[in-house]
Amino acid sequence: MSSAASVHVVAAGKASATMLQAFLDTSPCRARTVLGVGPANSPVPDGVEWVDAGHPVPTDGSVRGARRALAVAGRTTSAEMLLVLLSGGGSALMALPAEGISLEDKQDTVRRLLESGADIYELNTVRKHLSAIKGGLLAAAAPGHTHTLALSDVVGDDLSVIASGPTFPDESTFARALAVLERRGGRAAFPEPVVARLQAGAAGQVPETPTAGDPRLARADAVVIGPQRGALDDAERVARARGFTVLVVDEPVTGEARDAAVAHVRRLATLVREAPRPVCVLSSGETTVTVRGAGRGGRNQEFACAAARHLEELGPRVVLGSLGTDGIDGPTDAAGAAVDSSTLARAAAAGLPPPEAFLRDNDSYAYFDALDDLIRTGPTRTNVGDLQIVLIG
Repeated sequence: MSSAASVHVVAAGKASATMLQAFLDTSPCRARTVLGVGPANSPVPDGVEWVDAGHPVPTDGSVRGARRALAVAGRTTSAEMLLVLLSGGGSALMALPAEGISLEDKQDTVRRLLESGADIYELNTVRKHLSAIKGGLLAAAAPGHTHTLALSDVVGDDLSVIASGPTFPDESTFARALAVLERRGGRAAFPEPVVARLQAGAAGQVPETPTAGDPRLARADAVVIGPQRGALDDAERVARARGFTVLVVDEPVTGEARDAAVAHVRRLATLVREAPRPVCVLSSGETTVTVRGAGRGGRNQEFACAAARHLEELGPRVVLGSLGTDGIDGPTDAAGAAVDSSTLARAAAAGLPPPEAFLRDNDSYAYFDALDDLIRTGPTRTNVGDLQIVLIG
């Protein structure tokens, strides 16, 4: 980045505006192109070409942003650099359906996968094989050097999964994508063009996404500058400074949110038994929710709701909070929710049904809203997964 005419910048994800501001504040040169694709109402820096896009389901803006990103990549020369700034949410925010797939097909597919409890690896395997930009295809469109800096919202910080890896080799296949559909409702539950494309790809009639060794990616490299555990490490420092005995659960918290919550509390009951009080137990990860009801909520709210009945296993004075680091949990205005040793009694006094009734309808938001126990931070403009915090007095 030594020459003012040598760099084109594309940012995609929830942190696009923040990452672009950092680039503009610290770069020794002025880029020829600075494009951002991200959520509406982002704090867009001056001089940035910006496209409002949708999440978690892509929108017309997502398609416009993806087309523009490919155009920027395609016009770089072999002597220039394409700098790509990726962050969580990029899969939906920068989306370009492959030939034969409509935006509506992709929207329907994403909704069905989300409602069936697909995890991020499953979801992005399918997305990459329905896309004209994901799975290394953005970097493949650039004749010059592509350098990617990524903030990870993915357990394991897999660069091929973060934002569906638009600049990174992809080892997933059409066959794996078809297997995801089979596990998450069967082929008949998904749009016919989607199934047809994946079947054609599995039969070798459509090229796979670029893999390691593909010459189109020979001049592409990438690095994670913000790991998924970053928020966990920061929370540990703060808790120690406030006098807590801090225990960190290294195993990621994953799986169906309501089941993961119960398993998590029971695991902690053994972990904290001999720890000096007060104790702070920290964990991170990303759970999923299978939608069966008509209520509102998110994976963190379901996690907290399911944990409420089991807190007594940890002692008489316990608080558990689960929240998304992006400040958004599901289709709600909350980042997550907190429960404590008084939650069940307060709910009963307020005349609320037991938490299990809200879980059956996927309506954890209503439960916590009535108790004023939602965690509302507002959008944080970044995303490094979910964080669970348990305090034991």
